[in-house]
Amino acid sequence: MARAASLGRSVSGWRPARLVGRRELTPTGRSLTFAVPHWPGHLPGQHVDVRLTADDGYQAVRSYSLAGPAADGAVELGVQTVPGGEVSSYLADDLPVGARVEVSGPLGGWFVWRPQEREPVLLIAGGSGVVPLVAMLRERRATGADTPFALVYSVRDPEQIWYGAELDGDAGVRTRYVFTRRAPADEPRPPGRVTADDLAGLLSPGRTRAYVCGPTGFVEHVAGLLIAAGQPADRIRTERFG
Repeated sequence: MARAASLGRSVSGWRPARLVGRRELTPTGRSLTFAVPHWPGHLPGQHVDVRLTADDGYQAVRSYSLAGPAADGAVELGVQTVPGGEVSSYLADDLPVGARVEVSGPLGGWFVWRPQEREPVLLIAGGSGVVPLVAMLRERRATGADTPFALVYSVRDPEQIWYGAELDGDAGVRTRYVFTRRAPADEPRPPGRVTADDLAGLLSPGRTRAYVCGPTGFVEHVAGLLIAAGQPADRIRTERFG
C-alpha cells in the first residue's frame, strides 16, 4: 500500500490524543495506544513528545518512542515508570482510558530504518530502549522485507523483557538476550554487561548498519565495542535516554 507523502516528516504543533488501550509488558513497562486524529504516519525509530496539562495550567512534556506503524490513526508508545517521575509513572498507571493528552510529531529522522534499505541490520537494546527497535522489526515483517536482522537485547533479568513473546516468535530475526543481574537457570552465559563475544557473528563491519538504544552509559559502552570491532562510526546510529 502506498504511504502518504508526509510519512516520516517531523510535524510541528500539537495534536489531541486519546488513550484507548494500556497493556502491561513488564512490572514497570507499559504499552499505551492513543487515537490521534489526522495522524500523518511515521517511520520506525521515530518518537513523539507528549504534553500533559494540569487543571491549574501547569504543563509537562516528555519524549517517548513509537513502538510500531500507525494503524487507523492509532499510535503505540512504550512507557517505563520512573521512581519519582511526575509524567511517566502517571501515564503508565494512572491516566484513565479515554483521557486526552497532546502529542507532537513524528520527530527524528536519523534513528530510522526504511524497508528499501537492503544492508544487514544489527539492533542492540538496553531495557526499554527496545521500543523503537521493535518498531523496525514490525515494519520488516509487515512489508515482507528479507533484510538480514539480528537483535541483542540486554535486560537485568527475564522479567524485564519487553515484547518477549513477539520477539521469540519472530523466526526471521536472530535474537540474543543478555542478562546483567539474574539469568534463567538454563542460560549458560553468566550475568554481566554486553561484551564483544555477545556481538560475535552478528556484525560485518562496513556492511552492517547498527542501531543502539538505551540508557546513556549502555549506549556509550556498546558504541565503544562496535568501534573496537571495526565498525565505522558513521554506520552506528544511537538513541539514548536518562
